[in-house]
Amino acid sequence: MIFTVQQAAAEIGVGDKELLVWIEQRWILPTKREETFVFDDADLARARLIRELHLDLLVNEEAIPVVLSLLDQIHALRRALGRLNAAVDRASPAVKAEIAKLLDSDG
Repeated sequence: MIFTVQQAAAEIGVGDKELLVWIEQRWILPTKREETFVFDDADLARARLIRELHLDLLVNEEAIPVVLSLLDQIHALRRALGRLNAAVDRASPAVKAEIAKLLDSDG
């Protein structure tokens, strides 16, 4: 589903201006269509997270980009581990056994 700035702000419980500040700070990167921004579900999830960090948990504005960057890194690592796990699942039994052996070793 696609949301306008006004719809997204209402959905996450912040003002339009605050949401636009978050975009200006590049905390959220919605798509720009013509003269306005449009938000998808992922944008809304990130905006909800920012709202929770900033308004509920009182994380200051200087720390929010750091927290978002760390969370982005965690998500990227999870995706990479998922791809690695899928590759191991497709590997031959001999390769799986070698991987298991390497994981069990100290080095």
